[in-house]
Amino acid sequence: MLKINNIEVVYSDVILVLRGVTLEVGAGQIVSLLGANGAGKTTTLKAISGLLGREDGAVTRGGVEFDGQRLDKLAAEEVTRLGIAQVLEGRRLFQHLTTEENLLTGALIRSDRAGIKRSLEKVYEYFPALPALRNKTAGYLSGGEQQMVAIGRALMAQPRLLLLDEPSLGLAPLLVQAIFDMIKRYNKETGISMLLVEQNANVALQSADYAYVMENGRIVLDGPADQLAENADIKEFYLGLTQVGERKSYRDVKHYKRRKRWLG
Repeated sequence: MLKINNIEVVYSDVILVLRGVTLEVGAGQIVSLLGANGAGKTTTLKAISGLLGREDGAVTRGGVEFDGQRLDKLAAEEVTRLGIAQVLEGRRLFQHLTTEENLLTGALIRSDRAGIKRSLEKVYEYFPALPALRNKTAGYLSGGEQQMVAIGRALMAQPRLLLLDEPSLGLAPLLVQAIFDMIKRYNKETGISMLLVEQNANVALQSADYAYVMENGRIVLDGPADQLAENADIKEFYLGLTQVGERKSYRDVKHYKRRKRWLG
């Protein structure tokens, strides 16, 4: 469904951020993109969703295709109409609008009123905490509630591909598990494809079918998610586990340098 073919992304004509990134998302798949801060994960999502131009960025080599159609030359609103929705890092809700008003903004590209109503009811079904908050101003919601609204808003567009940028950021562990349980359920029930950017490698690998690891703007490792979860390097660099299953101290992880073969 989605193919990123050896792309390079440059900001302000001088800052090279992505260096030959290639990845794919198949129909109905959940694919995770793992990596530390600054690795280029969010830039990869923006190269798909058409948001690069808003930040003086551009795909300067390679291409992005969705169902065989080039995306990297399209505006963000054109990409959305093709069936791609992005949940931005940090929620980015309209703080002065209510929960329900925020949800309905996700359906602005649609004109089927009956269908929009059904979609809204479906979002409330997936997030049972939201109906009681439908008239509450979004700026007064908790972080977890705001994340539910942000995901629900994207689902209101009825996307065929959902891009999720750090959905676990700043949330308590129980809320993280609830969010990812919903993501897996929605994928299973609708067959929607998802590209998930996450630093929480544990929940990301548990949820995904396939995963890629990004370092310094390059893909350095990829494979089925269950296999990567057993990879010794993934365990050490992203799960904080040694080869004998013991957690390393924070000091050890912080100062540990990745093996050179990761960047080979």
